[in-house]
Parts: sequence; C-alpha cells; structure tokens
Amino acid sequence: MSSSDRRPRALLVGGGGGLVGRAALPELAREFQVRSVHRHPVPAESELGVDWVKADAVRVQNWGPLVEDVDVVVVLAWYRAPYDRRFVRLADSLTRLVDAAGNSAVRRIVHVSVPDAPASLENRLPYLTEKRRVDRAVAAGRTPYSIVRPTMLFGPRDRLLTVMLRLMRRYHRFPMFGDGQYHVSPISTLDLAEILRREAHQTGGRTVLAGGPTRYVYRDLTDRMFAALDRSPKYVHFSARAALWLAQLVEGVGSTLLYAYEVEWLLSDRLGLPPYDGLSHPLRPVEPFLAAEAGRLAGRVASDRG
Repeated sequence: MSSSDRRPRALLVGGGGGLVGRAALPELAREFQVRSVHRHPVPAESELGVDWVKADAVRVQNWGPLVEDVDVVVVLAWYRAPYDRRFVRLADSLTRLVDAAGNSAVRRIVHVSVPDAPASLENRLPYLTEKRRVDRAVAAGRTPYSIVRPTMLFGPRDRLLTVMLRLMRRYHRFPMFGDGQYHVSPISTLDLAEILRREAHQTGGRTVLAGGPTRYVYRDLTDRMFAALDRSPKYVHFSARAALWLAQLVEGVGSTLLYAYEVEWLLSDRLGLPPYDGLSHPLRPVEPFLAAEAGRLAGRVASDRG
C-alpha cells in the first residue's frame, strides 16, 4: 500500500473472488484501501488498487502483520460443503484473527454469518457449529463489531437462483419440496456489499439480519421464475422426508448441486428474514435479476444453436 493513500484501510478475509466478494471488493474499494486475503487472484483487484495477499485463511497462523495499520476487518471466509474438517481449522484461524484485531488498532470487525437454523443442524453440523463459535468469539472480543446474517443471496453466477433457472429451462419441471408454503426473502449481493460498507461505520456491538425487500412464499417465487422463462410452472412433488432423502442421495454421489442441510434449512421456514433497514436506496427486488438471467440463458442457447 502506498503510504500516501490516506483512505481508511480494510482487511477483507476470504472470498475475494466468490459470490459476495465479487460485489464487496469494488464496494469497499470506493472508500477503503483494501488488503484482501484469499488464495487465487481476482482480475478486478489490480483495477481497484487492491493489495492481494496470497494466502488460505485456514493456514494463517499469525494475523498480527496483516491487521497492522488496518481500520476495519471484513470476514467473508467460509465453505458451503457441510462436512469438512477444514471448518474447525478455519474457525480456529478466525478466532486468532479476532484476538489479533483486539490487540491492534482495528476499530471494527464486520463478520458475515448465517441465519438461525433448526436445532438439529445447529447442534451437529460443522458448517454451523463452527460458524457459531466464530460468532461468539467476535461478540466476546475487544473490538466493536457487526455480525451480519444475510438470507438467500442472488447475484451473477450465483449457485442458487441461477442454477434453479437453468434446471427449469432444461427440464421444464422443478422439484417442489413439501408444500412450498415456507418463506424466503432473497437479497442482492450488491445490497449486501453496501450493507458491509455501512456496517463498517457503526458503533458498539450489533447483530443485524439482512433480508431482501420482499418476503415470498417459496412456491410463489418459483412460479415467478418459471414466468421469467416464459413457461408454465410444473413441479415434481416430494414430501419433506422424500426431499431430504433425495438431497442425501445427490450429496452422497459427490454432487455439489444440493446439500441435505440446505433442504432441511429451507423447509424449516427460517429464511424469510426481514429487510435490512439503513441503505440510502430501496433494496433491489429479485424480479429484474430473474428476467436478466432468463434472457442470458435464452441467449446462450440461441448462440449454441448457431
């Protein structure tokens, strides 16, 4: 970093090239000089003047030098796969980061967490048990903090709504788990990025929920997705028990398309979080994104056919 750059400095930990990171890097770089710790280079970094530190957050033993002269730490690092020993090692590393921040001049930690889940998941799933360990460390640390708990995210190249649209287009049908009457409130990654920047300026310790502008009945959202593709909704119905069995089967053959914990979480009706309040503009609705992605998929098919 240039010593002449007097902007506040942010340390972004993990996910610089992931779904949230792709939105967070340019948003944070608007205001901060960003130092980003992740494994692989991101093309936008050089354009944004980001100081890339090539490292796996799991393997960082001493965070002291990385938090030196940093004002805000933003933590994105986590994994999606449910069962992995890396969760323990990553949680160990992130708690060391919290300690290092408390021993330095870092004035705030902004930590991205996840919504509440059923007790059956909270108590046995490393994805969640270790995430909660980090949550507790952040809340108990000496550095003021924001723990941000977003719900279902949407954005370019996401692994959820875009994949769902692709399956609907390809097969003209989609699995419906249970009665479809549980709720979701999708939030844009662009809005989440702005939330992270805003939370970097808050005071004290706070945990905030981050839902999108509309709380949908899941079946209503999937109907809208079919409509974006100019198709009538058609579903293959599964009971809740059969849905979990199907997800376990898909997971068991090594697919990353769907994990059983994601289905159980969805069916628990805990993902319809209230909208985040505090941005200077209304939260982005999901419908324009669905229309754009549906158009992109249609264009890709037309292009493939020559």
